[in-house]
Amino acid sequence: MITLRNVHSEDLQDLLRIENEAFLKKEAATKEAFEERIQMIPDTFIVAEKNGEIVGYINGPVIQQPYITDDLFKRINRNPEKGGYQSILGVAVDKRARKQGIDKILIRKMEELVKENEREGITLTCKLELVPFYEKLGFANHGISKSQHGGVVWYNMVKMKEDIK
Repeated sequence: MITLRNVHSEDLQDLLRIENEAFLKKEAATKEAFEERIQMIPDTFIVAEKNGEIVGYINGPVIQQPYITDDLFKRINRNPEKGGYQSILGVAVDKRARKQGIDKILIRKMEELVKENEREGITLTCKLELVPFYEKLGFANHGISKSQHGGVVWYNMVKMKEDIK
C-alpha cells in the first residue's frame, strides 16, 4: 500500500539518496536545492511511502509560464494559492521500488493538486527516452526545451487542465 504525504524536513537524507540514484550527478538537485524546496513548496513536494519507508517523491513550484526555465533549479518562490502552471522539477522512485507504478501515483497526485488549485496545467522536462512514458500519461510533447540543465537535451512536456481527468 502506497501512502502519500507532504514532505518533512527530516526526509532530506532519504530524498537525496533517491535523487542521486535516479539522476546523473550533473542533473541531480543539490542538498541546498532540496532544503529550499522543502521550506518553500511543501504543498507541492509529495513523498510516497510504503511500509513507513520513503520510496519516491515528486516536487516542483507553481510557475506563471508553460515551460520550465533553468533559473528554477537555482531559486524558487512560494506557490500562489490559485492559478499558474504546476511544474515538476523532479519525480524519482527508489531503485528497490521501481516498476510498481509509484511514479504514476505521484503524477496523479499532482494532477489532483492542479484541479484543486485551479492551475492551468502541469509542465515538466524530460529526456527523449521518457517522452513516450509521459505521452501515455496524457502529456503533449512541445519539442526541445531551452533548458541547458546538466548539459542535457530536454523536452517540454505539458498537460493542460482540460486534459486531466
